[in-house]
Amino acid sequence: MDDSPAPPPLRIAAIGDIHVSKNAQGSFQALFSHITASADVLLLCGDFTDYGLPDEARVLARELTTSVKIPVIAVLGNHDFEGGRPDEVRQILVDAGVTMLDGEATEIQGVGFAGVKGFGGGFGRGALGPWGERVIKLFVQEAIDEALKLEAALARLRTEQRIAVLHYSPVRATVEGEPAEIFPYLGSSRLEEPINRYRVTAVFHGHAHRGAPEGQTSAGVPVYNVAMPLLARLHPDRPPYRLIEVPRGPA
Repeated sequence: MDDSPAPPPLRIAAIGDIHVSKNAQGSFQALFSHITASADVLLLCGDFTDYGLPDEARVLARELTTSVKIPVIAVLGNHDFEGGRPDEVRQILVDAGVTMLDGEATEIQGVGFAGVKGFGGGFGRGALGPWGERVIKLFVQEAIDEALKLEAALARLRTEQRIAVLHYSPVRATVEGEPAEIFPYLGSSRLEEPINRYRVTAVFHGHAHRGAPEGQTSAGVPVYNVAMPLLARLHPDRPPYRLIEVPRGPA
């Protein structure tokens, strides 16, 4: 019988939608330093650039290498595609030591992380179906493809604790507060299916700046909206990121 004490939990900090501009050098050092002192790993849930420009990614890379001393995991957001150079944006972050996930999985101290950008399409009975014009079918297929990538990434994890990192929401609950007309563009319940199937421990996403901070899937998996504008508005007295603790896996 092993009587050694259990290791302390892994502290996960998550934030999305920081929208770094070309003129933001130095603006995030205090925030990132606070996160480094409080957490063991940082998740960036997409839209870390404003217009998807390499110059913006380089500013973020410098901010991270200057102030963050813990592992960083990230997924792209829709803003990171705006400039038409997502591969270059991704590579700049990879060169700065960030683990970028797009259907991949990684493990840190016995906790597994699977990530994709996700996509829109709506939720539940209101989800868009692949019917009619070809462009509608392509839109729906993109959401399906993102869900399949998430499923494949989760399937590769052998850890007891699994964290899903997204940009778009997998549930309606965390986009409540946004105009109802744009719900279909904020996420897709197709992302919820693999999350439930693989008994994910927690889900983090951004994108819904005026949504709700917490929700859960139909199987009870907690979902956290960590869009920085939302957290800054709800908690103006503290740094705008979410911190949770999960048990570490065996060494």
